[in-house]
Amino acid sequence: MVRLKQRADFLAAANGAKVATAAFVLQGRNRDDDGPARIGFTVSRKVGTAVERNRVRRRLRDIVRCSAADALRSGYDYVLVGRRTALSRKFDQMIEDFTNALRRIERQRSTVRQAQPRAGDPPGDGRSTGR
Repeated sequence: MVRLKQRADFLAAANGAKVATAAFVLQGRNRDDDGPARIGFTVSRKVGTAVERNRVRRRLRDIVRCSAADALRSGYDYVLVGRRTALSRKFDQMIEDFTNALRRIERQRSTVRQAQPRAGDPPGDGRSTGR
């Protein structure tokens, strides 16, 4: 398992497809290369104390290790964002959530959606005229 470590990679994955479950949010994006799949883990301070955050992070790492590590698509970056319910959710349920989230992320488009013009917006590219 190759880990994501650079902030830019985490931000790029955040702009890709997202699937939310009870215990985590899975974010994924296509890197457009044939390298191995990379995965990152993040747990915010809203989840709890450092001990609780580290426990969530360990559980997320174990889910990837135990479940479908070979189901990760090469050329993809994945980020698992831990939630507080990951502390109390049964491990088997979390593994099932992870495999379902992987399937759902593959069905979603991982390209960044272009902003659609809203009704009432003036035509043009949205840039200021400088006046």
